[in-house]
Amino acid sequence: MRKFALIIVVITAFFGCQDSTKITEKEFYLPPATTYNYVEVDSAKLFYREAGDKHNPTIVLLHGYPSSSHSYRNLIPMLATRYHVIAPDNLGSGYSTHFDPSTTNYTFDLLASYMEKLVDKLDIENYVMYMQDFGAPVGYRMMMNNPKRVDALIVQNANAYLEGLTPQRQDFFRTAQTDTSTAKHDFLYSLTSKDAIINKQYLFDLDSTNRNIQSPDAWTHDLAFLTSKKDREIQVQLFKDYNTNLIRYPTWQKMLREQQPKTLIAWGKKDLKFNANGARAYLKDLPNAELHLLDAGHFAAEEKTSEIATLILKFLAKNEIE
Repeated sequence: MRKFALIIVVITAFFGCQDSTKITEKEFYLPPATTYNYVEVDSAKLFYREAGDKHNPTIVLLHGYPSSSHSYRNLIPMLATRYHVIAPDNLGSGYSTHFDPSTTNYTFDLLASYMEKLVDKLDIENYVMYMQDFGAPVGYRMMMNNPKRVDALIVQNANAYLEGLTPQRQDFFRTAQTDTSTAKHDFLYSLTSKDAIINKQYLFDLDSTNRNIQSPDAWTHDLAFLTSKKDREIQVQLFKDYNTNLIRYPTWQKMLREQQPKTLIAWGKKDLKFNANGARAYLKDLPNAELHLLDAGHFAAEEKTSEIATLILKFLAKNEIE
């Protein structure tokens, strides 16, 4: 019986080898490797992730609070199959230089200035701009300086309208700027704690049934750069400056109305900080924008990475940005 079984195996193997010549080759689409880089800008070193062919159109991914380019670690390879992708860390965030906040005043003007210089250093003339959270005030400042440089906008929970903020949220930003008391400072500082980052940021708008979709790598990475008092004070200064963005909303809206950039809005509709009314409000000034409200929260790119990547690739192909 053993000899018979062995013969059967050998014969099967033989005919299997003969048949193997008929197997047609299949083409597999594997993402290019992501590289991890620094560029010197003035006296700072700015970190950025990069992937994709530089001859392809560039997508610049601008991150939010309390994050860094790490928030795009899963999205980058999905986009890099067709595009050149750059994801920088803001000054004072992630692996970029953290100047001492006692000698450097952190504002969104400062972040945008450094980000624009980084893009210049990399010889990127035109690009598609993806913005989330803090990415909006950085990105819109850059766009105000040279709107023709932006080939298209991808807006992901990146607010530019008061409709996207509850009255309580608007008051939070106003008083962060105007209330200079120690009590207010201490409250803002508490928002940079471990518990606040995990439960008031990443898990804030997720219910108990889908919290396992959010990788703990996200907040672990962020918290690694919020271990010192100086690092936390950087974010406090940006909280205090955030109301300058609300003041500029009408200016940014006017720019959008006049420029009519090709725009994709992919918004986590469960976001309680920048609510879905802020997504719909874009259509007042950009009636041709493509709007998608996703079953996700503030960090939609963490929850719905493949869905957002698919929307981006289809949107850019439709608009012949290839």
